[in-house]
This record gives sequence, C-alpha cells and structure tokens, in this order.
Amino acid sequence: MNINNFRLALLPLALALAGCTLAPHYQRPALPVDAKYDQATPVGNVADLPWQNFFTDVTLRNLIQLSLDNNRDLRVAALNVQEAQQGVTVQRAALMPSINATASQTSAHEPANLYNTKTSGAVTYHELNSGLSVTSWELDFFGRLQSLSDQAQETYLSSAATERATRISLIAEVATAWLTLSSDNDLLHLAQRTAQSQQESYRLTKLSYDGGASSDQDLAQAESTVRAAQADVASYTRQVRQDVDALRLLVGTDLPATLLSHATLDANWQFPATPAGLPSDLLTRRPDIMAAEHTLKAANANIGAARAAFFPSITLTASGGSTSSSLGSLLGGGTGAWSFMPSINLPIFDGGKNEANLNIAHIEKRIDIADYEKAIQTAFKEVNDALAGQDTWQDQLTALQQEVGANQRDYDYSALRFKQGVDNYLNVLVAQRSLYSSQQSLISAHLGQLSQKITLYKALGGGWKS
Repeated sequence: MNINNFRLALLPLALALAGCTLAPHYQRPALPVDAKYDQATPVGNVADLPWQNFFTDVTLRNLIQLSLDNNRDLRVAALNVQEAQQGVTVQRAALMPSINATASQTSAHEPANLYNTKTSGAVTYHELNSGLSVTSWELDFFGRLQSLSDQAQETYLSSAATERATRISLIAEVATAWLTLSSDNDLLHLAQRTAQSQQESYRLTKLSYDGGASSDQDLAQAESTVRAAQADVASYTRQVRQDVDALRLLVGTDLPATLLSHATLDANWQFPATPAGLPSDLLTRRPDIMAAEHTLKAANANIGAARAAFFPSITLTASGGSTSSSLGSLLGGGTGAWSFMPSINLPIFDGGKNEANLNIAHIEKRIDIADYEKAIQTAFKEVNDALAGQDTWQDQLTALQQEVGANQRDYDYSALRFKQGVDNYLNVLVAQRSLYSSQQSLISAHLGQLSQKITLYKALGGGWKS
C-alpha cells in the first residue's frame, strides 16, 4: 500500500482513539492567574510558532538556547543523523563501479646455465604494467542494491526526524524544569515567611505562657506549627537544589549565577492562545510520527532487498592498460593488454537462509506498522489530554484564588477574636494551617496550568522551526 494512502487510512482510527501560617499583619497576595493568556487572540495552530516566539521569558529563552548548544542527548541524536547520512553514501556507492588506477614494475634475473644448457647466459627481465581496473561491480538487474540504498535513505530520514523530536522534547523539558524550579522556589519562600511568622507567634505565646495567660496546650500547639514550617523549609530547600541539578543536566553546562533570583511563578507568564480542536495535520507535523513513517518505508525497502536475494547476482571484473619491458615503450603500439571476467552467482540451495531473511523482513514490517499506529495513537492522546486541561486548569486556579481569599479572611477573624479573648488559640492555628495549605495548592496549580500549555505546544509538534 502506498504510504500516503496508508496514513490517510489510519486517520479515522487515530481520531477514534483520541476520543500552616502567616502573621496577622502579613497577607500573602494570590498568585496572578495568566489572564492575558486567556484573553489573547488565538493564533491557529500554535505549533507553527518557533520556540523563540512561544517562550517570551528572557531567562527561559537563554536556558533553552544553552541546552540546544550543549545538551549531550541532542548532540548524540545529531551525530546519529550524520552517521546515517554517511550510510546512505556507502550504499549508493555500491551501485557504481569501483575504478582503480594501477602501476607496477617487475624485475627478475636468471643466472647462466639455469636450465643446464651450454648456450644459456645470464638474463635480466623487466616488465612494466599500468592500467585501470573495475573490481567486482555487481550489476543490479533485480534491484537488490537499489533497495539497500533506499533503506539507508529512509533510515537517514528517520534519524533526522528523531533528532527533531529530541529537540522538541528537550525544549519542553527545559521549560518545564524551569517552571518546576520557580514553583519550588516560591514554595520555599512561602515556607520561610511562614516559619518566621510562626516563630514570632510562638515567642508571643511563650511570653503569654510565662505570664500565666496561656496554657500548656496553647504553647505546644504554637511550637507544633513552628516545627512543621521549619520542616517545610528544609524540604523545599532540598527540592530547589535538586531542581537546579536537574536543570543543569538538561542544559549541559553551568547555569547563570543569578538564576534563582529570577525563578518565580509570579512573573507575567504569557503564552499564545490555542483554540480548541484537533489538528488535522498532526500526522505530518510531529517528528516522531514522521520517524515511524520513514522506518516503515525502510522496512519495505528491506523486503525488496531480501526478495532480490533469490535471484542471480552478476559481477564484472575487468581491467585494461599497457605492458612493456621498458618505460619508453610502455605507451607504444602493441603494448595494450586487457582482461574481462564476468561471473554469475545463482542461489540453488542455501538451507533456507534467503527464505528466512525474507520472512524476517516481513515480520519487521509488521512490527514497524504497529509502531507507526502506536505513534499516531499516542500523538492524538497527548493532544487531547493537553486540550482537555485548557479550561479546567483555569477553573481550578480561579477556585483556589477564592479559597485563599476566604482562608485569609478566616485567619484574620480568628486572630482578632483570639486577641479579644472570644476564641482560644486553637482556632487561630486551624485557620493558619488552612491558609498555608491553600496557598501551597495555588502555587502547585499555577505550575500545572503553565506546564499544560507547554505540553500542548510539544504535543502539536512545535518548537523545532528556527
């Protein structure tokens, strides 16, 4: 089946499968939801944009460019493309004769009476030879060499598409790693501020306890919140360091010294808007699908080569030139010499080797068809999952912002009632923990929203155009 018809036949299948605490005087502002993103004019298929236009943050742009220049996985992928390209040259060369120029001199001396004859004297022979020769040129009557050349070409194209897929994945991984670092850095700062305010609350509670105005339970509860916040500080400090290490590995070189000072989700993050809807050109856009397609074409070519092995192979060996006993007469008349040796190899009995190779080629093609189908199914699933998150993440962020506001008011009221002696300190602690937890959830949800936009950009096959 023609590969383009095969892709169109798979399109309906793919579409079907796609189917803690703050001090009373401090109020943590709600993280800004990317409102400008939601109000942006859709740009059609966002994958048409180069990554430089999709990511507007300067620090992130610099990190992505550093990774494209230094990442070892991308470097290996590029070298694999070069290796496959040289393989194409090797296979194409087999279609052409190898012509070699030769020149040689032979000198021999025979002593007198070598053959026990009284008349034979000492003789010295000189023979000079020059010419051109064709060594073992196979005439490709049955297409074996052409099939191998086509296989090498498709393997090269598959490697090139794989390199582009690696590039897209790297861009998305660097962007996601940067957002993860920014999120954990925000969580660390929130935990540090919480620990400081809780330490102050504990100090005031201790003074009240020493004065007999607070109970042992109040003091123990205040200390508990301090220790919990301190544990969070240690946890997020460790996580930030691990995020930096992960980002350094992706980038492949030293990171900017001022990196952490710019790592925050409070920045004005904006991504071009993408309208809902499944792109009909996904099959021709994603490099992983293109790589699977070329691999399938290479399997077809391999079947042709295996089938041609059943037919005779004809090889020519020929040479032509001059030979003489002296250099002066090497190019003179009567010194021409030539040889011509055609040979034919007819497979009669090979113990089933050729048939087994042909069967293997057919099996490999079926495997490649399954991989191609899986690549299409995966692509549509990833796009559908990413599109499904566009509205839900926004709704979740809005709800969490409102929750943070409600918890802030509850905490303020609880703190005020405690100061006036209406409520005990336990209500203040409960309100503090609820506020802290909702702020953590808001930061995590903001990370999820931004990461989802990057995932959609990657799933649509964007990012490799320069």
